[in-house]
Amino acid sequence: MQLSHSGPIASAVFDEPNLVSTAGLVPVMGLARRAGLRELADEWLSVPTDKGANAGLKISSLVAGMVAGAASIDDMTLLRHGGMGKVFDAAYALSTLGSFLRAFTFGHVRQADAVASRFLIKLAEHTALLGQLGRDDATQTVMVDIDDTIVQVHGYQKQGAGFGYSGVRGLNALLASVSTQTIAPVIVAQRLRKASVGSPRGASRLITDAVALVGRTHLAGRPVLVRADSAFYSHALVTAAMKTGADVSVTVRMDPAVKRAIASIAEDAWAAIKYTDAIFDQTTETWVSTAQVAEIGFTAFTSKKKTDQVPGHLVVRRIPDLAPKAGHGQGTLFETWRFHAFFITTDAAEVDTVTADQTHRRHAIIENVHADLKASALAKAATATIRRRLITVPARLATSARRRHLHLPRA
Repeated sequence: MQLSHSGPIASAVFDEPNLVSTAGLVPVMGLARRAGLRELADEWLSVPTDKGANAGLKISSLVAGMVAGAASIDDMTLLRHGGMGKVFDAAYALSTLGSFLRAFTFGHVRQADAVASRFLIKLAEHTALLGQLGRDDATQTVMVDIDDTIVQVHGYQKQGAGFGYSGVRGLNALLASVSTQTIAPVIVAQRLRKASVGSPRGASRLITDAVALVGRTHLAGRPVLVRADSAFYSHALVTAAMKTGADVSVTVRMDPAVKRAIASIAEDAWAAIKYTDAIFDQTTETWVSTAQVAEIGFTAFTSKKKTDQVPGHLVVRRIPDLAPKAGHGQGTLFETWRFHAFFITTDAAEVDTVTADQTHRRHAIIENVHADLKASALAKAATATIRRRLITVPARLATSARRRHLHLPRA
């Protein structure tokens, strides 16, 4: 592509009052209205003084800005450009929206959680966001994945910013998502925390909220499995999940109790699984693989009193240790292994060892959720494509017979 020589551009002037830069917001905000976003915010948010007035309209403006790609308060000006004020009402000034957000306390954050959960339920009624009632297998297990990540920020005075476990200056975002075999991950609970916070802080409450939300949708009644990595392996989280009726699948730390349990697994209990570089033998109908799994009964948190201990199973995956510690002077006389173990409370009669391992490994799907959300730019290719093709579509506003029409670019 190159600039046209036959009709070169002589000047550019910002004076078009009928140009709409993000026409895709029209159906988006129409859906938000049908799902009752404004009414929910007005009902549940109680931000004091005049800063909290018209909370529903202000929340709607913030949602519209984020959908259109706003990553900061300054970016919210995109809602006031050109003909946007003719298409949308109550596009608040930046200072008004900033004052509204700065008036929030943690109590108001919890109120916003109430708005978000009820809005998600309403969206699920109007769309296939959480699948459609009667369209998929009602016996499918609902997966609730929890994990945290560091969202990079800039500026030394950013409240709560610091260097967390990743070594990157940022804030800690704790997320819980819901998915099934046929439903893509949907964020159902979230919390933005200071960078130096420990991963499990507040996780028990978040899991309780997430599972409770599942019970208020058409997914209610299905088995629920909470998956997490070793940072969340704690008595508080496991018992909080089980109190909601969910099972857990949580990676464990290699403490002495876990090592003793692994050492007690019989050699003939290990089964080869499909893993990196595995080959399927058609004759024996088994996988020829260096990775193997086994399962053994295990009681977690034995340091607690007996009534607080949690019985379950330890599923262990082992692979050859291809990077043994240097300095031994000679090769090993026998094969050494690296172990990855996780604790599950699902009945062993319902899920076999190999299936349990495959299910737990799919917890990594939440990393895709993190990639979509980081930097508030939704820079993941799939999401960026949705925004580019459906949201940030320019249009010209025209009026005919007292009705407004949007003229979009010809395909």
